[in-house]
Amino acid sequence: MTLKMKPIETFRGDFTYRNSPEAIARFPFPFPEDQYMYSVNIEPATSRDPGSVYEHWFDIDEHYRSEMAERALVLQNDPRRYLVMPHMQTAAWDALQMYMEHLSSDYPHLFTLNQEGNRWHWQNHVLDIDQHFTFGDPTTLPYEPLEFITRQVQGDVALLDQRDGDLFMDAGMITCPADWSLAFDAGMSFKQWHTPVPLAHDLGIFDRALKFLLNIPVDKPVRRLNWTLTINPRMDTSPETFHEWGKDRSSVTTQNAGELVHLRVEQQFMARLPRSNAMMFGIRTYLASMNELTTNPAWATRLHRVLRDLPQPIAEYKGMNNYRQPLVEWLSQFDAQA
Repeated sequence: MTLKMKPIETFRGDFTYRNSPEAIARFPFPFPEDQYMYSVNIEPATSRDPGSVYEHWFDIDEHYRSEMAERALVLQNDPRRYLVMPHMQTAAWDALQMYMEHLSSDYPHLFTLNQEGNRWHWQNHVLDIDQHFTFGDPTTLPYEPLEFITRQVQGDVALLDQRDGDLFMDAGMITCPADWSLAFDAGMSFKQWHTPVPLAHDLGIFDRALKFLLNIPVDKPVRRLNWTLTINPRMDTSPETFHEWGKDRSSVTTQNAGELVHLRVEQQFMARLPRSNAMMFGIRTYLASMNELTTNPAWATRLHRVLRDLPQPIAEYKGMNNYRQPLVEWLSQFDAQA
């Protein structure tokens, strides 16, 4: 893929974010059927699909610079979006190494890494970063290791400590969450931070998922898709900023639903970190408006049916009660059977 970087734009205020036709073509549409119910839906991340968002472990696309600018702004306003507990320092270096080695290998025109023992030289040619440092020595970096590298990677990441037969959210960089907070969930176990999710517990989804994740080996990462809806192309829909975006849910009508409502898809990436035995939980977020998605007729029909028939507890959990009816009505024009 030849990456074409857009000029830096902001997602705050004017919401000028747009996807190119190429970005829509490679959008990770999450619905394989005309109805939706929770499932584990985990598959190997080593299965590559050239030209898609699954081509590499870490996807870099046309919104890279703007999303990095957005991350810096969020951190400036709220440093609590980044956290590494003292026992997670080895995991932080693990994550830095995994990101640097894969980014430099998969995108050599964007990133360069030279290693001579513990003496490393990292170059980010997009953001004009040229950093010599000693691996394992945080004093040789301008930020702590996890913060340094995640200021240069699209998507959020949590590092999960594995102990006592469970996973604990003990580190992370979370600046574009979908209705959750790192500051609130820090230190929680896998089932504790998933407590608000309806129906999935009764279906045994999280029991099966945790058992699987605890046994992921090194170099055998997995991935899955998750989704919700967001009004306007806002990456940061955290509880901390609810006062900025919560009211937007009441602004959707049958006239503006195509422009305002965005499908928000998370490609979740789970990999074992070799030194620490921690789990990397990456959350790469993609946004596309209903107007953009319905340029694909098959997607348009499926969106109507999925959202029309979505179980009410799931719709309520995903926060779409205020606008589900006008959205479904707008989407019905694309479904010949509506």
